[in-house]
Amino acid sequence: MPLFALSCIDKPGALDLRMATRPAHLAYMGEKSHMLKLGGPLLDAEGQMAGSLLVIEAPDLAAAKAFADNDPYAKAGLFERVDLMAYRITLGGLAET
Repeated sequence: MPLFALSCIDKPGALDLRMATRPAHLAYMGEKSHMLKLGGPLLDAEGQMAGSLLVIEAPDLAAAKAFADNDPYAKAGLFERVDLMAYRITLGGLAET
């Protein structure tokens, strides 16, 4: 199944919104764990969460977009920008030979 990378950058000054929405986001990720290859927060220069980086498995781009759009972070308006692209792992421990 195809992989997709999501790079999500928070709006400036949105750490409080991120923290308030985090329990719902983590619950959603738990529900969608079958799609997740890896994920976690992007950090700013002070080490504070400032975005998200996810690699997901989905049947197609439309399904990957639906995954991204239904994330509680996205629904709360946390992100300034979301980039979604097809992805292939070629290096590292998750690489397929």
